[in-house]
Amino acid sequence: MPSPLIVPLDEAFVKQAWHGPNLRGSLRGLTSEQAAWRPAPGRHNIWELTVHCAYWKYAVRRRFTGEKRGSFPLTGSNWFARDGEGDWAGDVRLLQVQHALLRDAVATAPLTPKNERLIRGAAMHDVYHAGRITLLKRLMRDQ
Repeated sequence: MPSPLIVPLDEAFVKQAWHGPNLRGSLRGLTSEQAAWRPAPGRHNIWELTVHCAYWKYAVRRRFTGEKRGSFPLTGSNWFARDGEGDWAGDVRLLQVQHALLRDAVATAPLTPKNERLIRGAAMHDVYHAGRITLLKRLMRDQ
C-alpha cells in the first residue's frame, strides 16, 4: 500500500482534483513560445515557473534522503532564466522526473508530522503555481 503522503503530492501534480487544473495539466498543450511569454518585463514566465517547480521537488526530496546539494541537473537554484531558447519539452520532462524521484523518496519515508507537513507544503506549492500558470495563460489569451 502506498504511503498516504503520496496522495496529496499526486493530486497536486497529476491526478484529477476538485480545485481545477493540477500542475501537469496546467502545462498541457503549451508551445515553447507560449511558455516563454511574459506578462511584463521582469516577470516570470510559465517556462521559468515549470523549472522552479522541478527545482523545489528536488529540494524537498533532498530533505527526505539527506542527499547533498548540487545534484540538480541544472546549474543554479530556485529560479532559472528561460527566454524561449532551449528545450521546453525537456524542461517539462525534468519536472516529471523530479516528481517521480520525490514520489519514490516519499514512498519509503516514515509517516511523521514533519514529513507530512513537508509533503503537504510541496503539494500546495504545485497547486499555487498551477494557478499562476492558468492565470498567465488567460492573460496571454486576452492580450
